[in-house]
Amino acid sequence: MTPHVDVQRLHDLLEQQKAAYQRHPVPSAKERLDRLARLKNILVKYQDQFANAINQDYGNRAVMETKIGEVLTCLEHIKYYSKNLTEWMKPSKRHISMLHQPAKGWVEYQPLGVVGIIAPWNYPLLLSLGPLICALAAGNHAMIKISSASSHFGYVLENALSEAFPQELVAVVNGGGVISDAFSHLAFDKMIFTGSTSVGKTVMAAAAENLVPVILELGGKSPALVHSAMNIRDVAQRIAVGKLWNAGQTCVAPDYMFLPKGKTAEFTKHYNDFVTTMYPSLRDNNDYTSIINDKQYNRLQGYLEDAREQGANIVELNAKNESLTEVRKIAPTLLTGVTTEMEIMKNEIFGPILPILEYEHIDEALQFINSRPRPLAFYYFDTDSARADYVAGRTHSGHFGINQTLTHVAQDDLPFGGIGASGMGKYHGKEGFFSFSHERSMMSNPVSPKLYSLKFILPPYNKATHKLLLKTLFR
Repeated sequence: MTPHVDVQRLHDLLEQQKAAYQRHPVPSAKERLDRLARLKNILVKYQDQFANAINQDYGNRAVMETKIGEVLTCLEHIKYYSKNLTEWMKPSKRHISMLHQPAKGWVEYQPLGVVGIIAPWNYPLLLSLGPLICALAAGNHAMIKISSASSHFGYVLENALSEAFPQELVAVVNGGGVISDAFSHLAFDKMIFTGSTSVGKTVMAAAAENLVPVILELGGKSPALVHSAMNIRDVAQRIAVGKLWNAGQTCVAPDYMFLPKGKTAEFTKHYNDFVTTMYPSLRDNNDYTSIINDKQYNRLQGYLEDAREQGANIVELNAKNESLTEVRKIAPTLLTGVTTEMEIMKNEIFGPILPILEYEHIDEALQFINSRPRPLAFYYFDTDSARADYVAGRTHSGHFGINQTLTHVAQDDLPFGGIGASGMGKYHGKEGFFSFSHERSMMSNPVSPKLYSLKFILPPYNKATHKLLLKTLFR
């Protein structure tokens, strides 16, 4: 297809979905549960095809990372939404002022219409179907735009979902360039974008042309801060898991960390031990994921070269000293002696590279962190809950994790989202249902004129009106 035909197809799809929504704007709980069940069946049926396609896009993507981090997480989300959506759909009774009795007030949760979902390449299944689960539970139709870097996966997903849903309910769009730009300009009823802050700004500007509300799930440099009371070995394991899952190509991976002064050598030893245990080799180890493409690989190598030229100490944890360039892998890497002038401290890393800084007093670390854009996650390690509360109360982040990394994303009942430069809006949890619903206020007055609440305050105003006003003001 030519780009023009593809762009026209986008507009046609949107019109088809809007027309279908207008024909049936409020699907019942039973219909929504059926849609989620169909999605669950597709996930189970196509799990191997999804994993293989994502592996093709990466060059090497650990199959178990796809099945655990994406397929299983989506299945758990479906189970959670299926259990709760009937309760969430119920109208919420609200208080009506005494002055307006005997009226009734309530809130209804109305489907928005057609939702646009722009998914990134790093977790293409989770970050396309995760928002879709929320959208379907809330009664919406959806169009999903898959990253051009996930082309193999995109076509598998398109075929799989077409088996379960008509395109007027759920449609998948593949392509890059002109298609991506056109998609973000469509007049959806809501849009969710997951990706970088810079592209998020472009998407939001495009959406603003049609006043489309947008959920932005962006990134940023998520810090980890370790208190001196913590066992460094325990910290090293949890940081290694959070940093090296998907080779660090995760928006909530620890981006840099603060250790107490003098603890870097101990951390490096334990971190290396865990790396060696998890990944005895790197080059031909299918459990260690490649960098998605040459563009991202060269970007990361550029960060390392810039840091090296500016005096950083770079420790590559490559026990067998394997050559990794041909397989587009980067060894787990620790950096010390970093400065804010280095590119690696200016930009989100999105790779298996971890800069380490040290602090003498914890407030120094907090001052540094608070001087940066607000991150998607903040990981704090400590044995004392009061100190954790102190740190949480003096920082801002989309998520605050205590003695954990990464796993909050898989918690069905926790909302997920950023703040400031790391995003706006939430999904997951019940917040996901309400984010994709219109919370419409409803009010009903009795038919009888005798019960019309405003009859006592209509013109012409007189002493009785004044007396009623005073009585109301000072009651």
